[in-house]
Amino acid sequence: MKTLQIRTRARTEFSNVTAMVAEAVLDMGTGDGVVTIFVPHTTAGITINENADPDVTADMTAALEKAVPWSAGYRHCEGNAAAHVKASMMGSSVQVVMADGKLQLGVWQAIYFCEFDGPRSRNIWVSLNV
Repeated sequence: MKTLQIRTRARTEFSNVTAMVAEAVLDMGTGDGVVTIFVPHTTAGITINENADPDVTADMTAALEKAVPWSAGYRHCEGNAAAHVKASMMGSSVQVVMADGKLQLGVWQAIYFCEFDGPRSRNIWVSLNV
């Protein structure tokens, strides 16, 4: 397993971590299998989506804010309940098939770390199952 570190710069941010994950996979060895990418945080998530048009992540940010606004009378006392809800909506892990040591993503796909309570220093765990 590899631990990747990322520093986010905004409260809500989608960061393309595909290259970081691909490098970690290469460091772990080549072959075929499944890579699990896991985020060990309750106010951040991980997803796979389009990488060609930056408007996609901007639209995702806007849609999530509309669905789960930052201030909506939540009961959670830390003031970041919206971040917890958004993280649960995105999920804490994704899996990607690996063949010949390379991630098998679609042409337009990328792996995005989803920050909802930043800026912060975060971890991403990458595990290879062959």
